Amino acid sequence: MTFKPAIWFPIALGLSALNLVAVGFAMKPLEPMHATMHAGLALAFGLWAQRLRQGPPRRELSPPLASLEAQVEDLRQQLSETQERLDFAERMLAQNRNPRVEPRR
Repeated sequence: MTFKPAIWFPIALGLSALNLVAVGFAMKPLEPMHATMHAGLALAFGLWAQRLRQGPPRRELSPPLASLEAQVEDLRQQLSETQERLDFAERMLAQNRNPRVEPRR
């Protein structure tokens, strides 16, 4: 199972908002420790949501890896073109197997 930030971002925002509301409720009965815990959780979930929104850090590839990536992309393009040509050749051969028979006069 893969971690999906797009799913967890709204969850983290919701948990942050929920804990902010809980701070207000915890302050009414004058429980400062309880309210502080909710404030800390709201801050933690808010920071996590911000981190999820930024996405993973993008690393620059070293020159040899960048060169390999370019070569792989070129090979993918060539393979795609070759597959298209093969499909075309197969269609042409299939048409020649079933030639249309013209009626004789």
